Amino acid sequence: MSVQSAPSRRRVLVASLVGTAVEFYDFYIYATAASLVFGPLFFPAASPSAQLLLSYATFAVAFVARPVGAMAFGHFGDRIGRKSTLVASLLIMGASTMAIGLLPTYATIGWLAPLLLCILRFGQGFGLGGEWGGATLLAVENAPPHMRARYGMMPQLGAPVGFIMANGLFLLLGLTLTPDQFREWGWRLPFLASAVLVGIGLWVRLKLTETPSFKAALAEAPPERVPLGVVIRKHGREVFGGIFAVVIAYTLFYLATVFVLGYATTTLGHSRTSVLGVQITAILFMAVGAIAAGWLSDYYDARRVLMAGCLGAIVTGFLMTPLMGDGSLAGIFIFLCLALSMMGLVYGPLGAFLPGLFPPRLRYTGVSVSFNVGGVLGGALVPYIAQALANEAGSLKPVGYSLSAAALVSLIALWLLKRQPITD
Repeated sequence: MSVQSAPSRRRVLVASLVGTAVEFYDFYIYATAASLVFGPLFFPAASPSAQLLLSYATFAVAFVARPVGAMAFGHFGDRIGRKSTLVASLLIMGASTMAIGLLPTYATIGWLAPLLLCILRFGQGFGLGGEWGGATLLAVENAPPHMRARYGMMPQLGAPVGFIMANGLFLLLGLTLTPDQFREWGWRLPFLASAVLVGIGLWVRLKLTETPSFKAALAEAPPERVPLGVVIRKHGREVFGGIFAVVIAYTLFYLATVFVLGYATTTLGHSRTSVLGVQITAILFMAVGAIAAGWLSDYYDARRVLMAGCLGAIVTGFLMTPLMGDGSLAGIFIFLCLALSMMGLVYGPLGAFLPGLFPPRLRYTGVSVSFNVGGVLGGALVPYIAQALANEAGSLKPVGYSLSAAALVSLIALWLLKRQPITD
């Protein structure tokens, strides 16, 4: 691997962080809008709870699209390179997001409104399917050997940064607009603002060069004609284990953000601004957890850090009802801080762990498919199922138990899947 200068490496880290932050911003503004306004705007139904469930169903569409995007972008990422594939994923994600901001509601065009919403949501998921794997490889394949986990942690920080930007803007709109103004047009502004952020992301990424690992792989042999087929045939165990290792990261995050936001503002009756403020503060614990996990993974082992985070998540699931059961904002805040800290521990090391399972010539495909199929299992229906469980039981107990069960699944997968060293 060629030696890069410090400025070049800083540029790589900034590109992996900024691009991922922009794409996660796009993804999260949909999640927030789905919890707050999409129900009554796009799904006229008899009750607010039914509207919320239908809105969460569209939220799940992107998770179905993400593995499709992972296979498509993984194919080209392993054949033509990381840089151009990352630019394409950002453009598709950004265009879909801006179009949602211009979409007429059900009151204007009837059933076409939810149909178009689902199509654009699919576009968001398709673009994001190629984002995380490419951004992670951009960082890890440019990293010094002893700092791969810390470099691989940088794209993970794009998640809290994007979340803070998304929910911070929604919070600002909630403080400056009346409820009617927000419902009529204010919710569109975060989607339209994506145009500026996408422009920044493209400007950063277009200045990059290809990663040394990919250049070396091309110099050694031509790329595989169908990388996905080779990955499944030769590395099926790693793909399968990686998928289930990722499950808890998605479950934790979307329970702590989408579900808690919807549950706290509808069932518990807290104001939108107060819950958003609590979430924005608590998300900092995720960032701290991811940074700590990156450092620990370089000194110990990413697999061990991930397993420790899974054990912590099991405990967190059992603490959900004691902390949130009385409906107080303080209890919600404590639960979120704990859950998002565990999220940092099970998310931060993935940038070093998953690429280490696959050789460079198949890495984009292997990492992207594992991460995004794990997202379908761990995150696609989490807000919907959690809301349905809470409605049926009249309490949060089954929701907390489902969180602990997801953590146990990932723990077992990590225990069975021995981490492989990254090969260049």
